[in-house]
Amino acid sequence: MANADLEMIRSAAAQEVGFTACRSKLAEVVEKTMKAELIRLGWTLERIHDLERLLDELVGRRSDLVPELETLCGLLADAYFSDRYPGFDLDDPDWPLLNRQLETITKVLATVQDRIKGKTR
Repeated sequence: MANADLEMIRSAAAQEVGFTACRSKLAEVVEKTMKAELIRLGWTLERIHDLERLLDELVGRRSDLVPELETLCGLLADAYFSDRYPGFDLDDPDWPLLNRQLETITKVLATVQDRIKGKTR
């Protein structure tokens, strides 16, 4: 599911269309990735969408993915909610930043997927 989301984001970002939708979907991918890593570490799935709370759970479980996810969460946590409401879309799209975030979460997701499959990374 997260891989399909990443494909959609890559496609839209390549054409530089739908910035807020891309950023919101990217935040969802970060959420899915963090939940997958947490479940792998023994966490019981909760219906939450708070990236910072999920990050705190990863910190508590001493995940080595925290540094990369911390940066993503810091940049995307507010956007995850503000992009859904009118009046918060006053900033110009920052496609280079979004592409860097996309690259980072792609790598982190691949690491988590490998871990789930039993491969070491």
